[in-house]
Amino acid sequence: MTVATADLTRDNLHMPAEVTALMAEYAHVIDGGRFEEWPDLFADPCLYRITTRENEDRGLPLSLILCDSQGMLKDRVVSIRTANVFVPHSYRHMVSCVQLLETGKDDWKVRSNYLVTRTMPDGTMCVFSTGEYRDHVVMTGGEAKFRERVVVCDHSMINNLIALPL
Repeated sequence: MTVATADLTRDNLHMPAEVTALMAEYAHVIDGGRFEEWPDLFADPCLYRITTRENEDRGLPLSLILCDSQGMLKDRVVSIRTANVFVPHSYRHMVSCVQLLETGKDDWKVRSNYLVTRTMPDGTMCVFSTGEYRDHVVMTGGEAKFRERVVVCDHSMINNLIALPL
């Protein structure tokens, strides 16, 4: 892999369309409540982890959620649908400042900012989470998939059970 600089290098100007399409599909799958499709956006094995900036900066391994296979992601979906008890709500993802950090033949390291709003059935809305996605995207079977998606929350004050993926 080669390392791209923080400015707009040629690599950053040519972000592979498969990578941006995967990132967009991820947001639309969650925001649309299509959770059964969520695990298919990941390679197997994979890593999906939600942590806080403080833990990440200090090198602490503690995660709010940790799934290291598609099977664990599928279990998470079953839990959302059948076991978790929470007031129904929806998320809306805004993803910005996508930056290509490293590139290989069929894999890319990418980071981006995210903001997730949560809307309750009564219309009440709030900023639910902000932070950074740290992604490793690979081509597998002709499709871009997340090998890793680490969600680094800017804060440790999650005001409600994280029932849905960020």
